[in-house]
Amino acid sequence: MSGKRIEVVAAIITDGSKIFATQRGYGAFKGGWEFPGGKMEPGETPVQALVREVWEELDTKINVGELFATVEYDYPDFHLTMHCFLCTVRSGKLVLKEHEAARWLTKETLYSVSWLPADVEVLEKLKNIL
Repeated sequence: MSGKRIEVVAAIITDGSKIFATQRGYGAFKGGWEFPGGKMEPGETPVQALVREVWEELDTKINVGELFATVEYDYPDFHLTMHCFLCTVRSGKLVLKEHEAARWLTKETLYSVSWLPADVEVLEKLKNIL
């Protein structure tokens, strides 16, 4: 591992017993499924970054709830720290601006898409609350 560290925030957008998953449309992990989100800008809190990222990626305003999990994951080229927050849609239609596809998943269909490795770590915990 190169020692490069990346810190990101991710939105676990829920609607009742469903969660929102997005498929990456770009980059090294194109085609993999993930929770929407991204990198924090200098001076931003995790919540501010999440609100901004979801607005930029999905044209949607969210309510950010509690921190659900922080995942530490070693990818081949970098170490990822991902702070995952439970969120709900405040307004907007979840328009895909940067993703190839998106789906609402239930407890039964959580594993029907090919999740990125760091996101898989969150799924086991998530199953318990859906």
